[in-house]
Amino acid sequence: MVENAEPTTTGDLALSVRDLTVALPKGMDRLYAVENVSFDLQRGKILCIIGESGSGKSVSANAIMGLLPNALRVQSGSIVLDGVDVTTSPPHVLRDLRGRVASMIFQDPLSALNPLMTVGAQIEEVMAAHDVGTPQSRAEKALSLLREVNLPDPEVMIHQYPFRLSGGQRQRVMIAMALALEPAVLIADEPTTALDVTTQAQILELIREIQQRKGMSVMFITHDFGVVAQIADDVVVMEKGHIVERGSAQQVLNAPEHPYTKQLIAAVPKMRRDDRETDAPATGVSQLLEVEGLTKTYRTARGMFQPPRIVKAVNDISFDLAPGRTLGVVGESGSGKSSLGRVLMKLLDNEGGSIRFEGQEIAGLSEKAFKPLRTKIQMIFQDPFASLNPRATIGYSLTVGPIAHGMSKAEAREQAKALLERVGLNASAYDRYPHEFSGGQRQRVGIARALMFRPKLLIADEAVSALDVSIQAQILELLQEIQRETGVAMIFITHDLRVASQICDEIAVMQKGQIVEYGPPSQIFIAPRSEYTRELVAAIPGRASDLAEAAQAGSVR
Repeated sequence: MVENAEPTTTGDLALSVRDLTVALPKGMDRLYAVENVSFDLQRGKILCIIGESGSGKSVSANAIMGLLPNALRVQSGSIVLDGVDVTTSPPHVLRDLRGRVASMIFQDPLSALNPLMTVGAQIEEVMAAHDVGTPQSRAEKALSLLREVNLPDPEVMIHQYPFRLSGGQRQRVMIAMALALEPAVLIADEPTTALDVTTQAQILELIREIQQRKGMSVMFITHDFGVVAQIADDVVVMEKGHIVERGSAQQVLNAPEHPYTKQLIAAVPKMRRDDRETDAPATGVSQLLEVEGLTKTYRTARGMFQPPRIVKAVNDISFDLAPGRTLGVVGESGSGKSSLGRVLMKLLDNEGGSIRFEGQEIAGLSEKAFKPLRTKIQMIFQDPFASLNPRATIGYSLTVGPIAHGMSKAEAREQAKALLERVGLNASAYDRYPHEFSGGQRQRVGIARALMFRPKLLIADEAVSALDVSIQAQILELLQEIQRETGVAMIFITHDLRVASQICDEIAVMQKGQIVEYGPPSQIFIAPRSEYTRELVAAIPGRASDLAEAAQAGSVR
């Protein structure tokens, strides 16, 4: 299936895109975000659009919803949704279509949610904007949707603000909002990227169930071929703004024709059946990090006459980490993974326990005493957009810290540009702003920023979750290469168990703030001892692994 092949036109179409071209602003790497793109979404089917960051997937989705930023414009082509050409419709027509006919789940939930409104109010607002139901019925529907997307304690969550939720929980709120009016067309832009495997499996099943029950059509944007294998009816593969391959899911996954598709499939991380070899000895060396009995508790007010809600996010955690070793921390959203990372970084205070770094107790240090150690312990944050200053250039964000710690401006600038190229970006990114990059590209900036200090301990909180598979493979190789060169130790927090099996020496499985299983990848993934671990492994998308078997058999090259 080559780029210029016409999409199938038979059947009842929910969405038809023809010869869509979206122009980029002057001075960009190329002229068009998408160029002469054509595809159909058949009613009652799931179309997966897959490709690398910057391939035009999200631009296509935003064009369909009439939500392109001012810097982008549709130069030519048509987008017919429910009989209406989106490209020529006035704003009031588009407002009526959004939510009622077509709804969208956005890639970055933190920037898409209103920080000043509760979760419940934002879901109810979707219904109120289309005069659906009464205030009471809207509140009941919002609560029902939160239960449907499997948020914990929905009666409490409905009154929470987005900043109080984890990344995965915020994404589930976005999904609930998108499903509020049960639209005919659902456009999902990386909706499961931030979710753990069990919740991802539940959300995929939820979308599939609603799609089948209501005859809904779904355009699903993803970089995860496991997701494609699990839910897709049809697949479109995009590269640099063009469609390079299209076909049924079975055809594209099992007999890809285009070299780019074969490259993407080959880059899918495979579950390792043996443990990673490393130059660092597992025993007989002094530990870089020693954690014992660590605890962190959150207390949330419920009301004037109710006791506070107490959650032990980190509950009696103990482990050691030697130089050059990687500890993976896996578990569901809300299991305490990110809280553990923030306590180790001293971004959160712990209530009890000990943290010894290079033999020095740091748990009780003041910020002033801990400041010299911050260059040795760096973190790659889960949400790259929230962790970057939108008013500062990428170059400033990368160099301001090192310069404050004594590095010269010239050296900081040179090192920043070299790191940008090393993580797969052009050095010209130095003078650009965060909003000019896709989610995956912003995550690469976050990785480069963490490496600016040449740290001894790197805490990676979902560091590759926003990346497409080929860049993900490059970043994992980059992190391992840096680890071999510098002996840096890593705590790798992830919900992707396949990625954990690739990069980690040991894995800690967390549930409700506790480590329920600890061991090498071969034990965790091949012979798990905990029932919870077995559930996580069973929920890996595409685990039946036609992709892995095909790659091992040599049919994917």
